[in-house]
Amino acid sequence: EVEASADMSWVAVTDPVPAGAAILGTGLGRDSALLSGTQAGRPSLRPAYEERAFDAFRAYYESMPRGRWSVDYTLRLNQDGAFHLPPTRVEALYAPEMFGELPNGVVEVAP
Repeated sequence: EVEASADMSWVAVTDPVPAGAAILGTGLGRDSALLSGTQAGRPSLRPAYEERAFDAFRAYYESMPRGRWSVDYTLRLNQDGAFHLPPTRVEALYAPEMFGELPNGVVEVAP
């Protein structure tokens, strides 16, 4: 979830993913249409662009109004282990002094 204290334009959200994980919804034939759908029940914004890289999920928003918003994506965990991730970062692209970081705890995936 992202809580914006003021209206901002061109905001980027970068959320790291564990090594060996796959972000669903890339349009490849191996993705499940049911699993890659959005989650209902929470307010969310539609990003102008989404980037599904091997190391992080990035969403770019043309406008983010003040309030609390959720960023949803579906992740398939393919490898067991304990993963230490860098912080999740939200930043205004054209106002570098406006950003926020949230530390991520250790992600443990059991076999």
